[in-house]
Amino acid sequence: MPFQNQIAIVTGGASGIGKALCEELALRGATVVVADIQLPGAQSVAVSITRLGGRASAAFVDVRQAPDVRMLVDNTVREHGRLDFMFNNAGIGVGGEIRELTLEHWRTAVDINLLGVIQGVMAAYPVMLRQGAGHIVNIASLAGLVPAPGFGPYAATKAAVVSLTSVLRAEAESHGVRASVVCPGFVKTAIFENAIGMQVDKEELISKFGMPLMPAEDAARVILRGVERNQAVIVFPPSARMVWRLVRLCPWLLVPFQRLIRGRLRSVRRLS
Repeated sequence: MPFQNQIAIVTGGASGIGKALCEELALRGATVVVADIQLPGAQSVAVSITRLGGRASAAFVDVRQAPDVRMLVDNTVREHGRLDFMFNNAGIGVGGEIRELTLEHWRTAVDINLLGVIQGVMAAYPVMLRQGAGHIVNIASLAGLVPAPGFGPYAATKAAVVSLTSVLRAEAESHGVRASVVCPGFVKTAIFENAIGMQVDKEELISKFGMPLMPAEDAARVILRGVERNQAVIVFPPSARMVWRLVRLCPWLLVPFQRLIRGRLRSVRRLS
């Protein structure tokens, strides 16, 4: 029971994969801090967990603000005495062709998807070093492994999270601290609906890819199984693993794959 009586923080815990992770961690006996910029949503998740007999509390965090993230970690350690798992899950979808994007789109992606994760690592890692134990789990994306046209800021920041986690894992191992990166493919969340910069019909875009969406609850179980096994890179669902493996084995396949994605994106373009 690797999560029994463990202390876990999940950023972006009010919805999507973050919410599912909070619920699944609580089912497995962990005490969960549901952290989100949307505090009412985080509180709703925490209340739901406690009503079912789990242990959870809600906390406000804006991962763009380093003091917020440090306070989240410090308050958790002050209350519980330690921090066993840090899930840096908060993120935002930023897409659109690079010719159409502004610097503000890029800043938003970097501030949330990359600096938000870095700030989570920088707050949690010193605590885990003092403990001599802990596991940092950074949520990236298949787009960070297989970059797709139309998702430049998202792919760039998620690729950076993959590299960051690889470096962290190598450095932290000798200190008893673990690190894993999660690279989901298509999961049923509001990531596309809430994405900024994409001038496309988002529902039609999802249907164009022709891949089934994995429920967030199933995604959470896959993630926790990978964390239990201390996997360096956790890629799912099977369709995403297939794409990743094909591109690794046959790098030349990336070009036709990117042309396919580019064509489908342009076919659902929303004209102004």
